[in-house]
Amino acid sequence: MGQKINPLGFRLGITQNHYSLWFAQPKTYSEGLQEDQKIRNYIKNYVQKNMRTSSGTEGIARIEIKKRIYLIQVIIYMGFPKFLIENRPRGIEELQINVQKELNCVNRKLNIAITRIAKPYGHPTILAEFIAGQLKSRVPFRRAMKKAIELTEQADTKGIQIQIAGRIDGKEIARVEWIREGRVPLQTIRAKIDYCAYTVRTIYGVLGIKIWIFMDEE
Repeated sequence: MGQKINPLGFRLGITQNHYSLWFAQPKTYSEGLQEDQKIRNYIKNYVQKNMRTSSGTEGIARIEIKKRIYLIQVIIYMGFPKFLIENRPRGIEELQINVQKELNCVNRKLNIAITRIAKPYGHPTILAEFIAGQLKSRVPFRRAMKKAIELTEQADTKGIQIQIAGRIDGKEIARVEWIREGRVPLQTIRAKIDYCAYTVRTIYGVLGIKIWIFMDEE
């Protein structure tokens, strides 16, 4: 079987749900899609600018958006929400006001909520941010990948695969390196696979990080 399909899209409606929940007419669909992208980009930039954990990650696993006629509900799933809440007591209110101004939504109310993730390193996005921080600090890529696997084992996962592509360690020729621990059955639809593709800019070029995490099987 080929590997040309996104593992999340492959499992939609079975083990995976959409991150955006709303309906629109064909003429206004593209506007709604661009609006979702604006919301996600602004939240990620705000969190990156105003907070950073000791491990160098922002700790955002995913952002879900639910839309109604007069309401936009945004749920931010974070691994380390206390850094945003304790360090900036009015951070959520400020973020909500700024996003509403950015969208220029006069007739709709915006509501932002934060949900804490119990085991943050069981989510590929947070893990990819950790690896990206290690690579920017010039930590050898094999050591960074092994450390990421150790963190994932604490989250009770059944398997993980990490792939890094590009000019790794500043070498002249780009290459692909990967490591796998446990089972990662990508061909099984009932397997709960979480996936992330992350781009990191280093002093010697752009590297691509891909992470597959096998959580459980239905």
